[in-house]
Amino acid sequence: MAEEKLRWKRVLLKLSGEALADKDNGEIFDAAKVAEIADVIARMVRAGTEVGVVIGAGNIWRGALGKDVRRARADQMGMLGTMINCLRLEDAVEKTGTPVTVMSPVAMNSFAEQYNFRAACEYLTSGKVMIFGAGLGIPYISTDTACVVRAAEIGADIVLMAKNVDGVYDKDPKKNPDARKYKVIASRQCVDDGLKAIDESAALIAAEQDIDAYAFSLDDPENILRVIRGEEIGTLLSSVEETKAEFYPEN
Repeated sequence: MAEEKLRWKRVLLKLSGEALADKDNGEIFDAAKVAEIADVIARMVRAGTEVGVVIGAGNIWRGALGKDVRRARADQMGMLGTMINCLRLEDAVEKTGTPVTVMSPVAMNSFAEQYNFRAACEYLTSGKVMIFGAGLGIPYISTDTACVVRAAEIGADIVLMAKNVDGVYDKDPKKNPDARKYKVIASRQCVDDGLKAIDESAALIAAEQDIDAYAFSLDDPENILRVIRGEEIGTLLSSVEETKAEFYPEN
C-alpha cells in the first residue's frame, strides 16, 4: 500500500461508539474489532496518511439514557464516555507500534494532553495518530459538529464518516427495498431532505470551511482503506450547496 496513490493526505476519521462495541454480548468493547480498527489506522499511517480520529460515546452513554438528567450534565457524561473510548483505541493503536496521542479540550492531564490545534497539526505531520475526545468541551454540541470543527482546525482534506450503513440513501433502506444510494450529495441537501447523514450545524460549518465528508460502512474495517485508495463504496457529502445529487446505477 505504501506505493499507492492515496485519495487524501490528511483525514479525520469519525467513529461511532457503537463501532467499538460487542453487540452480540452486550459489552461496550469488542476487543477483536477494536484491534482490527487500530491495525487499519496503523496501515494508513505507514502508507503516508495523516490520521485524526473522533469517537462518539454511544456504546457507553446516549442522551435517551439521561431523561432525568439535565441536558448540560448529560452532555458532560457523554464527553466522559468519549474519553473512555479514546483511551481504549489509543491503547490498541499503541500495540501496533504506531505513535498516538489523545487530546481533550477538558483538562484531564493524567489521561490526555490539553487540546491545541497547532500541536495537533505538528503531531500529525510527524506521523502520529491524533485521537480527539470530549467533543468541543461544551454541551449542546453534537459529535458531528465537533468532528467538522476539528477537521477544520487541523486542515483535514476529508471527514471519513464510518457508519452502520454503506452510504446515504434517499430513504431508509432497512424499511424500503427500493431505496436508492447516493454516490454524491450536498451536505445541505442531506439536512433539507431529512436524511440524517449529518446534522444542520455540522453541515453549515462544512459549507463555510469547504470540508467534504465521505459516508461508508464500517461493517468491515478494511473499508477505511478502500475509501482512501479511491474505491467508490459509499457517499460523498459535498460541502458545495449547489452540488447536483447523483445516485449509483441501479443493478
